[in-house]
Amino acid sequence: MRTLFLILFLLITFAGSAQKPAETIPEFTFYKLDNTPFTNKNLPAGKQLFFVFFDVSCDHCHHTIKALSTHINEFEGISIYLITMDKKELLNRFFNEYGKNLVTKRNVLILQDLKNLFIKQFGPRKYPSVFLYSSSKKLIRYSDEDEHLEKFLKIVNGTDN
Repeated sequence: MRTLFLILFLLITFAGSAQKPAETIPEFTFYKLDNTPFTNKNLPAGKQLFFVFFDVSCDHCHHTIKALSTHINEFEGISIYLITMDKKELLNRFFNEYGKNLVTKRNVLILQDLKNLFIKQFGPRKYPSVFLYSSSKKLIRYSDEDEHLEKFLKIVNGTDN
């Protein structure tokens, strides 16, 4: 009986603590690859903001970054932030293989979460997690599914019904 009670308690505790994506962009400090800080105060005004939280060892992240790379021209007017907790040394090979053309785009910025705060502040449920925020920094759409980019493209292009 005690074991059953303990199991039920743990299930309720974990179910109740499920992450909920941040409804508005929280305060944050991430780091550019040259180690300079980038904060929420550096976000441009008047633009939609697209955050992708990824891990270089995640197969689903490979697909998401590759899909984003393929459709990057359709995201031209949007600021894109690719955020990872991975070490800088791992990123070159990752982007060479899955997102080579993302690195050179003016609207794309690769950021490191050196203090491991993204999960707590933004509330992603798993890798990859994709957030689209309005120009007023309110969440428009969140997804952590593998085939999510098409839905974001419809919103960005104004064809979402």
